[in-house]
Amino acid sequence: MNVANLQLEGLLMAVAAINNALVRRGLLSVDDIDMALKTAEASFTADERLFEDMSPANRDAVCFPLRLLRLANTKQFEAGVPPFAELARQVGITKQPYNDQM
Repeated sequence: MNVANLQLEGLLMAVAAINNALVRRGLLSVDDIDMALKTAEASFTADERLFEDMSPANRDAVCFPLRLLRLANTKQFEAGVPPFAELARQVGITKQPYNDQM
């Protein structure tokens, strides 16, 4: 595996852990974090110039971190967040096709 992928995996899990801590301390709610991540993804997918110039695989690559963090946020529990492999698998299972893929 590419070292950069491992670094990104670590970064994503660090952000997920920070999000979990923010919720546990009552600074943000699960819904607050979900809305922020959903808004970020919508902002990207609404940029037609950028979005339409990308292949579906590249769109998925850009959206993957946001989707993983949303899942980590909604599936968090007192002890922390689920493992990266489980979250990544769930992202693949739950992703919807884009309009131009139907």
